Amino acid sequence: MGHLTVETCEIEGLKVITPEVHGDNRGYFMETYQYRDFVAAGVDVVFVQDNQSASRKGVLRGLHYQINHPQDKLVRVIKGEVFDVAVDLRKGSPTFGKWHGVLLSEENKKQFFVPKGFAHGFLVLSDYAEFCYKCSDFYTPGDEGGIMYNDPDIGVEWPIEEGMELTFSERDKAWAPYRETFAEYIK
Repeated sequence: MGHLTVETCEIEGLKVITPEVHGDNRGYFMETYQYRDFVAAGVDVVFVQDNQSASRKGVLRGLHYQINHPQDKLVRVIKGEVFDVAVDLRKGSPTFGKWHGVLLSEENKKQFFVPKGFAHGFLVLSDYAEFCYKCSDFYTPGDEGGIMYNDPDIGVEWPIEEGMELTFSERDKAWAPYRETFAEYIK
């Protein structure tokens, strides 16, 4: 497992992965994904789809989850900087409703592994960002749920700069509160 460094998080299953970067006067090279190394790191997942998005500063996407077709995700930033968040929605988990955030950027080259059963979202901090992610299941239209980004019961501490104007999709503006959607699972 010499090609990457893995940091576990306080929420079981989440992992911050930093690939080994080989740089010289030409630039750099790194393996962003190598199945054997990931299995050795505890991420034994077959990814079936890669996605990429571009967004400008202040765009907040999420917090999304899949209802019947959950996906493991391996996310990273190839241009710019984002604050990436996962919220534990695994029924029976001792950390149900807890969140973890990580700064992902083209400079730090970190990746965030978000297993099935989590809501996921990110806020763009740079003027422009390109975000890539691998998924373990195919996108299924109509299978997405969401939670308000600023839900007080979850309390994500988004690093929103003074004067930053947030931009959301219409769908992301309309997500229900956490307590309304997951009342039966909240202790």
